[in-house]
Amino acid sequence: MFESLARQVPKTVPGGIVALAVTGRVNSAPVDGHTVVFGRNRPDVDICVGESDLRVSRRHGALTCREGAWWVSNLGRLPIRLPKSRWLFPDEDAVPLTDGYTPLFIRGTRDREHLLELYVAGPDGGQPAVPHGAVTEPPRRWRLTDDERLLLVVLGQRYLMHEANPQPLARQHVAEVMAELRPDEAWSHKKVEHMVAAVRSRLSREGVAGLVREEVGEPVGNALNDNLMRELVLSTTLVPPDLALIDALS
Repeated sequence: MFESLARQVPKTVPGGIVALAVTGRVNSAPVDGHTVVFGRNRPDVDICVGESDLRVSRRHGALTCREGAWWVSNLGRLPIRLPKSRWLFPDEDAVPLTDGYTPLFIRGTRDREHLLELYVAGPDGGQPAVPHGAVTEPPRRWRLTDDERLLLVVLGQRYLMHEANPQPLARQHVAEVMAELRPDEAWSHKKVEHMVAAVRSRLSREGVAGLVREEVGEPVGNALNDNLMRELVLSTTLVPPDLALIDALS
């Protein structure tokens, strides 16, 4: 399981920013004019993203503090994708970041997705304050086997990429991807459906709604798997850094 700002945010100064990639983490205070540069050239950037992928620019983007707010700009050749399928292209005006969690994606060689997670701290310097000193309840994360986690990351990769109106991949497509990732194992759309159905059934017994046919009505379509993926993402059982499972095996 990978570290993720979607699960836990380190304490930082109010208005500060935390940037996290597979190569490490950077914390920066909101100093006007300060810039955090990211890209693949580790010696020349503050945080390295896509180090081994030559389609990622050496200095691909920057996070700049202006009058207490943080802005992201594109310094590279490829666009940067923000949540809701918003694209930031080279030479476009910088985009402001809101308080809280924002994942950035850069598509590289062979459709690899390189992730940079950002978290802009609110006035309290971290997560939104809980009133009266109450202890924050963490989300209930569901236990998955390694096989289930990989399969569900493939099935729900559009959700983890924060695409607008995502849908699960088709079972046959998932089977084909799994066969590429694990060529020594037999994969079919039926095997995919049986494994996913087992997870839905297990979570339904634990009280998660919308995972059985009787609860959604006809036509079912993708509703069951869509509800499953939304539960896994909202509970942070699956988070964007889990996409690295696909890249690590490809």
